[in-house]
Amino acid sequence: MKKILVTGAGGQLGSWLVPKLRDLYGDLNVLATDIRQPCDEIMGSGPFQVLDATDTKAVGQTAERHRVDLIYHLAAILSAVGELHPLRAWGVNMRSLRTVLEVAREQGCALFMPSSIAVFGYGTAKDPAPQDTVMLPTTMYGITKLAGELLCNYYHRKFGVDTRGVRYPGLISYGTSPGGGTTDWSIDIFYKAVRDGHYTCFLGPQTQLDMMYMSDAVSAAIGVMEADQDMLEHRNAFNVTAMQLTPETLSNEIQKHLPGFTIDYDVDPVRQAIADSWPDRIDDAAAREEWGWEPLFDIASMTEDMLKHLS
Repeated sequence: MKKILVTGAGGQLGSWLVPKLRDLYGDLNVLATDIRQPCDEIMGSGPFQVLDATDTKAVGQTAERHRVDLIYHLAAILSAVGELHPLRAWGVNMRSLRTVLEVAREQGCALFMPSSIAVFGYGTAKDPAPQDTVMLPTTMYGITKLAGELLCNYYHRKFGVDTRGVRYPGLISYGTSPGGGTTDWSIDIFYKAVRDGHYTCFLGPQTQLDMMYMSDAVSAAIGVMEADQDMLEHRNAFNVTAMQLTPETLSNEIQKHLPGFTIDYDVDPVRQAIADSWPDRIDDAAAREEWGWEPLFDIASMTEDMLKHLS
């Protein structure tokens, strides 16, 4: 049975991934860690430890004590927050990755590192963005994710570390507050629709971005790590997506369930520029062919599920 360590377990992805990992591998076999205490569900369902993912000694001792053989490294500063504090984003994102890579190398662990559509930039084809293409990220978050992909590839080639990852689009979920990403409008719109019946969006109505429901994001993280290594041509990281949304199309879908819901726009030029630098759509054929990636949720089923839980 795998022994798993999760960094950043209290974040948007971790708060969904940890319970699923515990369902699959056993509560005691999944150690959740974060720099602060997470939600009660993670605290109460299995072991948790406060841990600074940039502290190489502490992470190494923790992994050794729990005999970890797989690390899900989720700790990171996201795009919009990273633009407010770029040097902090570089420091946290790169120091923490270096830490877990060294622990994986020394202790023989496999490593999952989530990447992002933020690795793409203005030089990338917009529709679709290929798996292998020009990547000129325009944010510090995107720069750290691209550097992380390259560093993970290096540790695999140089030291044989089993590193794998996916490039996530915007992730939509209930249960955790938005974490400072450019795609967080797609979460906040549901909360405001249920609570206020109105949402003011910080992106323009026709801004199209790839999106994914969190259940599918969790499946992607687990699926790529369970895949047969011999089938993987790509490792760090696979394009994955599920749907393409604009604020207008998502608001229209919400109005099918909440007819009185309204939306207006107060465009934030910083986040709009970030979104405009990303592709309208990404090509995830490599993930589908190499390890059988297939999302379950589309805009209709995702919207219905979100509103059901938030209502």
